[in-house]
Amino acid sequence: MTLYIDPPTWPGHGRMWSHLVSDVSFEELHVFAASIGCPARAFDGDHYDLPSVRYADAVAAGAVQVGSKELLRRLTAAGLRRPKGRGVRSVRVHRA
Repeated sequence: MTLYIDPPTWPGHGRMWSHLVSDVSFEELHVFAASIGCPARAFDGDHYDLPSVRYADAVAAGAVQVGSKELLRRLTAAGLRRPKGRGVRSVRVHRA
């Protein structure tokens, strides 16, 4: 199981963000994200958006630090990249 995370260099909503991806499966990605307390709403089609304050948690749990270009290369090579505008970009979890 290998998960990858890029540096928190992506600005948004007053924070800096990282992307967390798997090069194996979305199932692996979801299990890992849940294990570090990442909410399902942070899933954005093919990756999780993690705020910079959660970066160290992901690395401590085993995510491998890579640059953004390397992260995208691995995601694409695994066949898991979902281009924007195609299909579902996020998952909403509804609780009763």
